[in-house]
Amino acid sequence: MIFKDSAYKKIEDIVGSEYCSRAKEETVCYSYDASASGYYPDAVVFPGNTSEVSSILKLACIEGFFVIPRGSGSGMTGGSVPVMGGVVIAMNRFNRIIEIDTDNFTASVEPGVITAQFHREVEKLNLFYPPDPSSSEFSTLGGNLAECAGGPRAVKYGVTRDYVLGLEAVLPTGEVIKTGVKTAKGVVGYDLTRLFIGSEGTLGIITQITVKLLPLPDSVETITASFFELEKAAGTVSEIIRQGIVPRTIEFMDKESIKCVEKYLDTSIAVNASALLIIEVDGRSDEVKSSIIRLKELCIETGANDVRIAGSKEETALIWKARKAVSPALFTYAPDKINEDIVVPRSKIPDMVRKINSIRIKTGLTIASFGHAGDGNIHFNIMLDKKNREELKKAEAAVEELFDYTIELGGTISGEHGIGITKAAYMTKEIGPVEIELMRNIKKLFDPKGILNPGKIFSEH
Repeated sequence: MIFKDSAYKKIEDIVGSEYCSRAKEETVCYSYDASASGYYPDAVVFPGNTSEVSSILKLACIEGFFVIPRGSGSGMTGGSVPVMGGVVIAMNRFNRIIEIDTDNFTASVEPGVITAQFHREVEKLNLFYPPDPSSSEFSTLGGNLAECAGGPRAVKYGVTRDYVLGLEAVLPTGEVIKTGVKTAKGVVGYDLTRLFIGSEGTLGIITQITVKLLPLPDSVETITASFFELEKAAGTVSEIIRQGIVPRTIEFMDKESIKCVEKYLDTSIAVNASALLIIEVDGRSDEVKSSIIRLKELCIETGANDVRIAGSKEETALIWKARKAVSPALFTYAPDKINEDIVVPRSKIPDMVRKINSIRIKTGLTIASFGHAGDGNIHFNIMLDKKNREELKKAEAAVEELFDYTIELGGTISGEHGIGITKAAYMTKEIGPVEIELMRNIKKLFDPKGILNPGKIFSEH
């Protein structure tokens, strides 16, 4: 589709010239996300209200240009990248927390609110919003909905879709819809709210969100367990759940992840360990204390060589700083990475750990694994130089082998990163042709002219 000068002039009329740009230095900032895939948009626009978003989409249908919604651009699979050009709608100005209802434990927010900011605001009122992706300090709530983000606390509390009660969205045709309810129950018609969550900005642009909140837990305790043997750490995760203990997090880091973080932060979180578990428990103080003692005993019983209970908030903060630094720290190994987020049943984690190790040994590739072991979500990262074609080919074959094994174990190839453009070619490994055609038809129903976030989710090959 060709983006005309006359269309840009009409966008200026809608939002004002100060809230749109075609300048190269501006558009380059919106040409990529965390997947490192880069495609220049024809323009970027910063609407300030639902009416402006609606007008832009109506204009796109008339003038025939693509529209790509964007939050903070922290996605890992290219979901907000303008692969076919067009206009990026940056939702930065939709950044208000409209209401926090302390009587009904709900909140109404705009999609551009930063996740961690929202956490802090509700916690001031002794309330709790559990979804906590590692990118929470810069990712937006709208982006979290688009990808159905999870995070460490998903093992106990679930993921983003479990907290969204309703939303306001603009369809690709420009029509504004409201879905869901503000109540705990509601079964009137199809659940359109859930359909939007995880749709990666292909069905509509979310302009307002209603979420449910929980009471803030009284107490939180954190424990780390180091292991000389990777498989013992993996086995410990399964044993914790088998014993009926439900921590709010069970995070996992392998040797390569530990080493690069220690170098990156100049700290010693698990010296000479092959694996580290970070386990957190919350609830009433007496329950938390008894659970943390039992967890320490259990980790020792299952082979941990060193178990430590964090003695202060500062120590806990350092532990989580290390965990959240893994992804950027990995670039100390190589200039590029292939980052995947498979999920397997918890009981199959030891099998997946063995498989990753066998591929590491067989290929000689640098593979680092970490993630949310409590719900079976393992992020494996292959570090490489993509200019080395032989190494890249070997890495792509490793990804395919790991995806096949994930499906064999009853898992999924994407736990929280979505499909975007980087995983589209693998989607048929998990989803059948009838189901994919049904999804394509849903997309066509919502977006008859195909103007919204084209080239995402469905492989065209």
